[in-house]
Parts: sequence; structure tokens; C-alpha cells
Amino acid sequence: MFELLFTHPQWAWRTGTFAFANGWSRWALAVCVVIAAALIVLTLLRRRSLGASRLLTLGTLQLLFITLLLCLAWRPVLHIERVRDRENVLAVALDTSASMALDDRPDAARPQSRLQHAVSALQSSALNSLQQSFEVRLFSFSSRAESLSSLDAMPPPGTQTRIGDSLVQLLQTASSVPLAGIVLLSDGVDNGETLSEERLAEIASFGVPVHTVGVGAETIPDDLELEQVRVARVAPAGATVTAAVRVRHDAAGSTRLRVYDHDKLLAAEVLQLPATTSVSTHSIEFPVGDPGTHDLRFTLDALEGERDLVNNSRSHVLDVPAERRRILYVEGEPRWEYKFLRRAVEPERSLHLTSMVRTTPNKYFRQGVRSGAELQRGFPTDAAELFAYDAVIIGSFDAATLSVQQHQLLRQFVDQRGGSVLLLAGNNGLSAGGWERAALAQTLPTHLPSKQAQSFVQRTAAVRPTLYAADSAITRLDADATRNAEAWQTLPKLADYQSLGKLKPGAIVLLETTTEQGAAPLLVWQRFGQGATYLLGTASTLRWQMRLAPDDQRHELFWRQLAHAVADGALPRTALASGKSVYDDERQVRMDAQLRNARFEPIDAAQVELLVAPEHDEPYRVPMQPSDAGAGRYVASFDAPATGLYRVDMTARTPDGDMQSATAYVRRNDGLLEHYGARQDRAVLTRIAGMTGGRYWQLADLEQLAAAIPYSRAGIVERRTLELWNLPIVFLTLLALLAAEWLLRLKWGRL
Repeated sequence: MFELLFTHPQWAWRTGTFAFANGWSRWALAVCVVIAAALIVLTLLRRRSLGASRLLTLGTLQLLFITLLLCLAWRPVLHIERVRDRENVLAVALDTSASMALDDRPDAARPQSRLQHAVSALQSSALNSLQQSFEVRLFSFSSRAESLSSLDAMPPPGTQTRIGDSLVQLLQTASSVPLAGIVLLSDGVDNGETLSEERLAEIASFGVPVHTVGVGAETIPDDLELEQVRVARVAPAGATVTAAVRVRHDAAGSTRLRVYDHDKLLAAEVLQLPATTSVSTHSIEFPVGDPGTHDLRFTLDALEGERDLVNNSRSHVLDVPAERRRILYVEGEPRWEYKFLRRAVEPERSLHLTSMVRTTPNKYFRQGVRSGAELQRGFPTDAAELFAYDAVIIGSFDAATLSVQQHQLLRQFVDQRGGSVLLLAGNNGLSAGGWERAALAQTLPTHLPSKQAQSFVQRTAAVRPTLYAADSAITRLDADATRNAEAWQTLPKLADYQSLGKLKPGAIVLLETTTEQGAAPLLVWQRFGQGATYLLGTASTLRWQMRLAPDDQRHELFWRQLAHAVADGALPRTALASGKSVYDDERQVRMDAQLRNARFEPIDAAQVELLVAPEHDEPYRVPMQPSDAGAGRYVASFDAPATGLYRVDMTARTPDGDMQSATAYVRRNDGLLEHYGARQDRAVLTRIAGMTGGRYWQLADLEQLAAAIPYSRAGIVERRTLELWNLPIVFLTLLALLAAEWLLRLKWGRL
């Protein structure tokens, strides 16, 4: 119908440029229209008896009629660019990954996969329409693009979708032919992560429009997908770990999340899935257990009628090291806070607390030392001795007790070694002990007040967590947010407080005190260099033990969590890690290692080797090479063809002849990746089309696509000028204007 009235195809009008071909000025046309309008007004003024509204109606119709005639005299045309028939190549690429083998309508009379729907739509008439204007070349793609001899010669489903790589491959392959465009039929699921901004810019730089055709359902109400699991890769023995999971669902409901270690159930929790969003985030806590490698599995219970259960599970490898984190605790005087702190932390089996308390000016009482020589001369004076600890806690200890060299070592402990330092309040703590003038002051999260000010005072104060505490494990006395807030509210008040001074820009306040004078920061921390520093502005947390029931563990829990926070983040001397703990449908595993000496200086020129032990195959060796990432870093990649758990042992011989070792685990899975993100990702397809000058189409609109592509500006094109004066719609409009005026005059009896 459109072409019957307008003669030319719809897409010629959408892409063409309107112009007048006789060369006369448009200003002249405007002047003529104004003159015609004036003459019409003068003519109609003689018939004032018709009334103003009728005169206005007649004048409008006459002006439109004359304006249209004048436009025709100026010879209107449409300039278009259209590909030359049969002289250009059009690439039609079909996604043949495993997600395209899914059936979105299993209850239909003739169930078909997404790929079958796409092929049927092409075979109906769209492919024949395209072949009338182009030399059509067929391709399939999953991880890479491959040529197809016909639509009946589809390869088996691929294990991964790499849309960006496949498009670049197609564009590079067709660089020697006049490529007018690419028609991409896909569900838009790019699980190979190949559509970065850089890759999209590279695709757009070829100047070839990519027309994307969406295949598959955008919502699947009867399907759950465990989209992501975020959990620590290393955890201390006996700890309770929180995992954050993201669930995709297209309908409201509920399910149960279970956490397994191999076949042992660790935790289970019912999740409520809201109707207001299609992606919801939940958390679950579970105990990590004994030291070793834990092969975890997170699983969602299936919905009623759910068919694809593969995407209900995720794997994760959690390492629980047997080595205990070492903490050095230094006190300048015996006090109750020291006793209760040690009592709270000492039973923690993943922490080793070594303490020294000055009992006389030249004598220290040591606890938790591994040998008689440890700390025999007091606070460490050598980097190797101090850097053997993961964290340092300093209580009521005068800064002047340490030498300039020891202060520099403390600063290097944070900045270079990557350890953490926690300063506690006290008669000789914080600014009362002169720590605002020490080398460590630069690393602290606040500007400590001057020593002259009376900063440590005896006053009662309640404690409350800040908004930042909601994301911190230190202040989590209960997994439930409401019960956690109540647990803090019901704690006994503190008996003293020490001013921490003005906060620095990077400081994070986790706890604050509340008094009649207002709120003040109590527990503050910040990162500095490779490590972190913490400040606690009280010496009376023992009240949380003394004034509560014997079975109340809030005091112990707080100190254990704070001790883990300051110790667990310390850098190891020897580190071995992979980019991720689980490789789904990926065979290449990359391992990165870092070597440091006892002073935590990087070690170069070491001989480093990996021993890769698959779960069911024979182990093999892989050498590591120096990495460009920095000094003391090494890298290696190895092929992991078999599924299962891989143990990777690293051994390194340093130039000094010392040996260092580390172990890491990774898991290999196959046949999983294509089951995640299986819904049609319309946003991705629209983005590809938009950046390349193409359009997004639905599968039902393939006929329109076949009509639109010939008006592409890529390939070999020809410029055409289409005459518009002889359009049927023009003559019909002129006739309609005359008829409307005549009928109105007939009605009013004024012919």
C-alpha cells in the first residue's frame, strides 16, 4: 500500500535526502507562497458575509493547493544511495552456540530450538529477498566464525559465544570484497567477554553496518539462574564466611539455596524472590571447617516445571590455609584490656598471638613466643624479624620507647610489607604516647591531636555502628541486620574514650561513641600503601565481658573479627594465584606468582616451575617466566583439557639458593557456560547495531530487514535521483483539496 501511494520503497524515504532539482532559490518559493497568500486574502475579503471562520477554512485550503503546485514547479526529488544489485556481498552469520539449541516454547505443537526458528525464518522468504540484491554468504559462529555451504550444514553446538571475536574475524576475512553489511542472528549472549568498548570501537572502524536479529525469549518465567557467587577465595580455619549470591528470575517466588562441600551440606536458606526486579541479591553464611581445599557447590532448588537445571548451580574453590596468621601485641604496662584481649583472641586456631608487656623500664613479659630467642631483645630492630608478623597491635605504649630505626620499620611494615597496625587507646596510647609525631603517623587514618591536649578521659559512652559498618565483618555480631543493631545497642557503655583527631580523606569510621556532647569516631581504619592502619579510641571494651552473662560472646566475637581484619589482609612472602578459581569451558589456565625475601623485597632471576596435578590424570611440569607486571613476578599458562580439580604446586629457587613454594587449586568444568545468561540480551544486540550504523530487528521482521539493507552506504553503491512530482499521493492530495473546497462551498450555498 505504501509503495502504491508513494511509488518508492519506504526505506528510500527513510535514508534519502529531499531536494529541489530545478535550481531555483527556496527563498523565491517562499516569496511566491507569500504573494499567493496575499492574493487569496484580498479575494476572500470581498465575501465577508461568509464569516471569519469559513473564510479562514477556505483560505487555508486554497493556500495549501497553491503551495503544493508551486513545490511541484520547483521539481522535488529524493537523492538516495543504494547498493548495486548482485555486486555486493552480504554476510549472514548464525549463532550456533549451545544456548541457541534451547527451546523457548517446549509446549508448542512442533517444538523448535532457537537456531531452528532462525533458519526457518530465513528459509521462508527473507533469504531469497536478500539474494536478489546481494551475493549472500552464510556463516556460523560460536567461539569463532566458520563458512557454511547451506543452512542445512549447521555445525554441532559450540561451548562458548564470542560475538566480538567472530565479528572481527568476519570483517577481516571480507576486507578484500565489497561487504555491504552483516546480518547477525543471535540471542546476544556473549559469555566470552569479547564486547568491550575497545572491541566495539574496532568493529565500528571497519565502516560496515551490523544488523542484529534477536532470537529467543527475553524472559523465562519458569527458570532460575544462579548468576553470580561472590565469596572469599581464602578463609581462616574455623571461620564463618558470608557469600553474596545474585539470582536471576523473571517471576516472583521462593527457592532454597544450599551450600555443599563436595557432598556435605554446609548451609541452607530460603530465598524470597521479589516481583519488583528480575535480579535479586542474597547472602548466606556457612562454616569453612578445617584447613585444606574445599570444593564448594552452591545450588538453587528448582522451580515447578523448570527444565534447565544446569544454571541453578555454581562452583567455587575455597582455600583454608593451615598456617596461622601471626600477630605481635605490644603493651607498655600491664592492664585489664590486655588480659581480656588475649583471652578473646588466643583460642582462635587460625591466629597466633605473640605479646610483650613492659613490666619494668628494661624488662618485658612475653607470651605466645615460639622460641626463647623470639623478642628476647624487646621490640624487633630488624626488618626480617618484624616482617615475620602479619599484624602489629600497639596498646598503651609510649612512642619514645622505640628508636628512630624501629619507627621507620613500623612504617615500612605497613607501606612495603603489606601488614596492618592497630593502635589502642590508653594512658600512653595514641597521642598520649606521642604517636602523632612518629613516622607511623603518616599512615594513620586521622590526624592525632597534640600530646599536650588531655585526649584520654574517663567518661561513659555508648557505642553504635556507622553506615559503613554494614559492609564490614568486624562489626557483624549477628548475620541479621536488625538483630546486629540490637546487639550493639544493648552492649554496656564504655568507661573511657580517647580523641582520635580529625579524619583523613581515606578514613572509614566503623564505630562511633555517642554522649551528650555528640558523636565521635571510635574505630577508624584506612589503607596505606600495601597495608592498612586502625585506631580504636577506648581501653574499656573489657566491660563487654565483665558486665554481661558468662555465655555472652559479643566481646570475644568483636575482638576475633577485628584481629582477623588486621591480620588476614597481610601479603604473603610467596604467592601463587590464578585469575579465577573456576574455569567454565576454558582450557587455558593462567597462574601468577610473586616472590619476596624476608625483607619483602622482590626476588628476580629465580628458577620457578609449576607441577600441575589434574584430579584424574598424571601430573606434568610447566616453567614460569618473568612477568611484565613488576619485579619479582612470574607468569605461566597451561592447558587443562580434563575436567576436575587441579592442584598446582610452585617451587622456586632464588639466586641465593633459597627455596620457596606455594600451592593453589583451580577447578575445570565443561558444558556449563552456555546455560547461563540464556535469555535474549536485547541491549547487547542493540548496542552492536547502534555503534556500527545498523539496526536491531526482531526475528518476525526479517522481511523488513531484507527491504532495508539495500539502502546501506557500505560496499559498492550508486546514487539515484527519484522524481517526486508524479507521485500518486501528490495528485490525490491536490484532488482532495479541490474537492474539500467545492464540498464546503456547496454546503454553504456559495458556489
